[in-house]
Amino acid sequence: MTIAWSCTASASTETIEAPEKLGWRWLLVALRVAGWLLVFALIVIPHLLLSLVGQRHVIPPPFLGALAWISGVRVHVRGKPLPHALLLGNHVSWLDILVLAGASRTAFVAQSGLSEHPFLAWLCLQNDTLFITRDQRSTVAGQVEQVLERLGHRRLTIFPEATTNDGKALLPFRSSLLSAVERLPRDIPVQPFALEYEDAADVSWFGDEPGMANFRKIMARTRPIYLTIHFLDPLGGEELANRKTMAAAAQEKVARALRM
Repeated sequence: MTIAWSCTASASTETIEAPEKLGWRWLLVALRVAGWLLVFALIVIPHLLLSLVGQRHVIPPPFLGALAWISGVRVHVRGKPLPHALLLGNHVSWLDILVLAGASRTAFVAQSGLSEHPFLAWLCLQNDTLFITRDQRSTVAGQVEQVLERLGHRRLTIFPEATTNDGKALLPFRSSLLSAVERLPRDIPVQPFALEYEDAADVSWFGDEPGMANFRKIMARTRPIYLTIHFLDPLGGEELANRKTMAAAAQEKVARALRM
């Protein structure tokens, strides 16, 4: 799955695993989905018109942030995302994409497998998602150029865990995912971030849980999802020596922010 957290004891009461257990909460799911569709209907024509004049990046970030708000996420931001930064942080839920885009206007690096799904690929591309292939060394040079091109215009986010975690502990930050950004220009900051969900274990999309089941669970919640986004100090000095030092330093900063 790819697109911590202090857990509360009462959070488990919100866990809903099967459609038949939703009861009246199906109405809440339906209302939130209707809200998504309404926002999409309102922005699609302005977005397409802006795309024609080279301004495709304007609407998707606030649109994604609005979807997060409709889904019940309430965001508090600590720190500031730096201009043109490469952002590295933890990955808990599909909600991460929505909130980070809304809070920092970032684009994302995603697995090339997503590009095989036409509708998902179109949605991703509206926010300038960069699809990369991790298992083909011959493509690294081209990927470096694409990364540099994105960073020259806007922020770019990589989730070095490569998948979502369980909301209780970080997975190892994989340095292989940073091979395309190992030699960034000095004027491009590498900035870690930490996503701290109040109910991380319940919000997380992890293991074999079907995506639709997790979606229903999130959209059927009656309590808000409180999230603090920590934009941390950028890496510097020896931390930027290579992809392994970048991954290790970013993971240490994120773990410290989340008190893990």
